[in-house]
Amino acid sequence: MSYLEEIGSKAKEAASFMNRIGITKKNEGLQAAANALRVHANELIEANDIDVASAKENGMKEALIDRLRLTKERIDGMAIGLEQIIGLEDPIGDMISMKTRPNGLQIGQKRVPLGVVGIIYESRPNVTADAFGLCFKTGNAVILRGGSDAIHSNKAIVHVIQNALKECGLCEYAIQLLEKTDRDTAKEFMRLNQYVDVLIPRGGAGLIKTVVENSTIPVIETGSGNCHVFVDEYADIDMALDIIENAKTQRYGVCNACESLVVHKNIAKEIIPLIKERLGAKHVEIRGDEEACRICNELVPATDEDWGTEYLDPIISLRIVNDIDEAITHINRYNTKHSEAIITKDYANSMQFLNEIDAAAVYVNASTRFTDGFEFGFGAEIGISTQKLHARGPMGLLALTTTKYIIMGSGQIR
Repeated sequence: MSYLEEIGSKAKEAASFMNRIGITKKNEGLQAAANALRVHANELIEANDIDVASAKENGMKEALIDRLRLTKERIDGMAIGLEQIIGLEDPIGDMISMKTRPNGLQIGQKRVPLGVVGIIYESRPNVTADAFGLCFKTGNAVILRGGSDAIHSNKAIVHVIQNALKECGLCEYAIQLLEKTDRDTAKEFMRLNQYVDVLIPRGGAGLIKTVVENSTIPVIETGSGNCHVFVDEYADIDMALDIIENAKTQRYGVCNACESLVVHKNIAKEIIPLIKERLGAKHVEIRGDEEACRICNELVPATDEDWGTEYLDPIISLRIVNDIDEAITHINRYNTKHSEAIITKDYANSMQFLNEIDAAAVYVNASTRFTDGFEFGFGAEIGISTQKLHARGPMGLLALTTTKYIIMGSGQIR
């Protein structure tokens, strides 16, 4: 049995075990894992320090190092995330419907786990705990393949969680990590369909493209985020500046950060210098179109490539449009179907934007940074799906379930 087949076999056994335990044992396991993360925080930080030091040596962007770094506060946040999942209602076993047919058959749908979930992700060790928590709550076993940048951090987190599960009599293989991070192993993992029921890539556009093109396992895409904020001609200026600053600068290396601004021509001369002043204070480079650069000569001229770029850096593009129709056309052409926002006091324009923008999350007068499982009330999230099957937007517990039909009879034959 190969390295991956052994992991897959253990995951199948764990999924079978998980299918037999109830909500009480699942919550006990989650609490044990949360406690263990806190108790072993110093060990996790020591392992993470190795990854951070290596990332710096390799010239990783500071925004990405920030995503990689673990602190006691972030580890406590991981533990709190698991405890919040404990408080969420368990969807497994829910009967969605039950109808009686004319022949007396009772036919209903019951919510069940997906089985074995594979997750391929990049330099975010907090995903390791989040993915475990959501999969465990929904009775799924999870196989994780993190990036080489976070291998020491991920190994330490998985080791701590496995020991916690084992100590409370639960199956430690409900969570497993691929410790081989080479590309050949990753591609072989993408074809492990005899063991893995669904594969979820979480990371940049390159990672997602590789998984979609190579996987023989059904894939749920969690896309990159070229997120836009459209400042309509009827926008409240102060509100727009606050939202733009928050959406762009609160954290640079996240998929729900604003990467592109679209500004109505009738408000451009008034607001663009103010945007430059506000974002300039945070050292954000603005790459504007020709008209925007005429309005504010401190902007950097944009290229066509800028309109479709997810920077994950203190850089943002800015395009001036003639009307809301042009704004919607531009956004739908260059967005990644993630999160888009309009700032406006006009009801008709807000409704048109909501109806016509093709994205998983569409906002009126709010920051795109809210596209997040915790902010949506789902607890931790497994990722943000930008596709349309079988989940879309922040993926919480329901996205990790499927259904099966339950048919109750009394001797009926066809």
